[in-house]
This record gives sequence, structure tokens and C-alpha cells, in this order.
Amino acid sequence: MTLLWMSSRLAVAVSTVFCAATAFVVAPSALAQPGPVPGPGPAPGPGPAATQSSACPDIEVIFARGTDDTPGLGTPGSAFVSALRPLVGGQTVSSYAVNYPASYDFLAAADGARDAQNRIAMMSQQCPSTKLVLGGYSQGAAVIDMLAGVPPLGNKIGEIGSAAPLPASLQSNIAAVAVFGNPATKFSNPLTSSVFGGRAIDLCKDGDPICSGGRNPFAHNDYVSAGMVTQAANFVAGRV
Repeated sequence: MTLLWMSSRLAVAVSTVFCAATAFVVAPSALAQPGPVPGPGPAPGPGPAATQSSACPDIEVIFARGTDDTPGLGTPGSAFVSALRPLVGGQTVSSYAVNYPASYDFLAAADGARDAQNRIAMMSQQCPSTKLVLGGYSQGAAVIDMLAGVPPLGNKIGEIGSAAPLPASLQSNIAAVAVFGNPATKFSNPLTSSVFGGRAIDLCKDGDPICSGGRNPFAHNDYVSAGMVTQAANFVAGRV
């Protein structure tokens, strides 16, 4: 994208009444696409000797991309999974790209939360020993906010829609959470203060107007090059 295009588009985003919502903009679309997501395999059979299927990964990252980001995991999501793999001592790591539009129809963010919740429920049943990691960038971080029962846009939540939080029966299945450019942090609602507590890392780049009072819209696209996905991967690796 050219500097002129980015400047005009981001200027419109930060000038609207939904400063945080429109900041669900646009990660750069340059990194490689994530590979196919392996299926979780059949549920364990009955009886005391039943074990988790060998088709189940040791760790699965369930990641929601940002607005208009690269299809699949998105740019920060792909980089995060790649950074995590060499840090987990040979454990297998699969990924699941949350299925939602990630478009400028922000009401559809709730679709992402429902899809992520369905994936968590399925994995918890079919692969009960798999450690689940939640992640999201920008609008995708708002998807994860909904699972934690956090209003992504403070008192504007009703204007963009929401979804039910993750049931308490599934919360303990989440080993770690990592989000980037989370609009809820702008309203003093970071995921570190949610039900995920010490299992969460909520990263905001200096100057990012989406997650802080900063005025540098370009900072919102800087999570990979600034090393923050690596920081998050190290945090998560310590919990899986």
C-alpha cells in the first residue's frame, strides 16, 4: 500500500465517532498464509483405558485476524504461531483461523466470537488434553474480548453488537491468551483484568490510537516488526 493511501484511509478511521471500532483497520497483507488446519480427530473411546487421539495436537492456537487482514490467521496471527512453535519443546502446534468476515461490518465480530466458542467446545470434547491458546488482533482482539465478557468498546458495545461470554465450564480449558491492538484497552478493559487474568497478555504498541490515547495510526500495523508477536509467544510458551 502506498503512504498516500494509508494516510487518507487511517485519517478517516481515527476521525469517526467509532475511533476504536474503526481502528479495527488493516494489518499489512504481506506474510505467508498459514498452512491447513489439522482436524482434531475422533473423540476418545469409552472405558478407563481411553486416551486422547494421536491426531490431536498438543497445543492449538485459535486466532481471530484483524479487519481486512490476510485471510486465515492474518499477518500478526501467522507470525505469532510461527514464533511459538520453536519455543514449546517439540510439542505439536496446530492453528485454527476464526471464521468471521473481519470486514467493516463490525456487527459481524460477534459471529467470530460464536465461531471461536464452538471451536473451543469441540476441541474440549474431542481433544481434552490439547492446550488451547486464544489470540486476536484489532477487531480479532475484540472477538476474544467477547469470550472474556469484556465490552470491546466500553459503553459503545451496543452499537457494534456482542456475543455471550465463554461458559465457565470451558474457561479452564484456555491455557493462555494473547491479543494485539485491543480496542478494549483504550477503555481500561484489558484482558489481563478479565476472567483470563494471569493467563493473558494484552499488547498495545506505543502510539497506537486503537488501544491507547496515541496519535500514530501507523503504530497499529507494527506489531510484527516491533517484536511484540515474539514477546507474546514467549509469554504463551511459559504457560503451555
